[in-house]
Amino acid sequence: MSAARDACDVECSLAEEQDFEQVLNLCTSDDLKGLDYMATTFHRWLQEPGRHVFVARMNNRVVALESALLVDGGQTAVFQGRRVVPDLRGSGIAGTLQGHVKSYIQRHYPEVSAVRLSRGDQPSPQTLAKYRLIAKEAILSLCCEAADLGRFIAELRSRLPCQADFTPYSPVTLSQQQAETLILTDHVVSNLLPGKTIINDWEPLKPMEANLEVLRRRGLTWIVDREFEPTTISLCIKPYPVPYRHDALHFNINIFGRSLASVCAVFLAQLEALLPSLRGYLVFFTCVDPVVWPELRQMCQNNSNVSFYMDYCEVLMLETDL
Repeated sequence: MSAARDACDVECSLAEEQDFEQVLNLCTSDDLKGLDYMATTFHRWLQEPGRHVFVARMNNRVVALESALLVDGGQTAVFQGRRVVPDLRGSGIAGTLQGHVKSYIQRHYPEVSAVRLSRGDQPSPQTLAKYRLIAKEAILSLCCEAADLGRFIAELRSRLPCQADFTPYSPVTLSQQQAETLILTDHVVSNLLPGKTIINDWEPLKPMEANLEVLRRRGLTWIVDREFEPTTISLCIKPYPVPYRHDALHFNINIFGRSLASVCAVFLAQLEALLPSLRGYLVFFTCVDPVVWPELRQMCQNNSNVSFYMDYCEVLMLETDL
């Protein structure tokens, strides 16, 4: 069947609970490097305020998925979760579904003026030409047995005083109210946030009051290098199961700042906060300024059985007019 015929035969609609099993079949065990989050997020996404989840069907078979989350006070739609069943990739179905989602948003939410999304797969120059680059992060990815994480933390912590920019601050875990106040300050927005954008787990948001509720739903842990005018601020999601291994957990830490010592300090504080609750096998991504990545990776060379999960990878936050 031709790509044009495939696209014509597609029916697009809002996803339903009974689509769950078919949605899980959109990804193979090799996709997303074994870290597919859909089993954890699908039901939550269907219930999340401001989010619309769409599927494409052919002959009653779910063949693609895309979601749109309304943010920035209803001015922006963040597209997330795009998937196409393996045997139909490259047939134009993804474009057909995305066109349906855009048309739906335009009809039902005419106040939305922009679409934002994140890409970590090195999009082509032709794709990039369609968007504005608003921010960029580099991913440091690590994996280990949970039982080895404590030794890793202790090993890295012993090296901190050797860093040239080390200052003896103790990282501070913020309350939700403290975090929400701090993330909107001129100091953080202008000096720390990449592209003046709050990035949480590949989710790009403008630093504005209307987005605080979105962040509140995520149950984040916020840690800074110091309480007042920090040089580094971090947020971490709750670990969730992934198919990489039967007992594997995945979590992302986003760190904003360029001081290596401070980045390391809050990175270790985030891991230490999680340590009592972790079991099984861990795969964790830490997203940082690309300038910091080489030295952070060198810092994370260890003798504690913690391995690098993949090589250098960038996440691009992109935006276009709707």
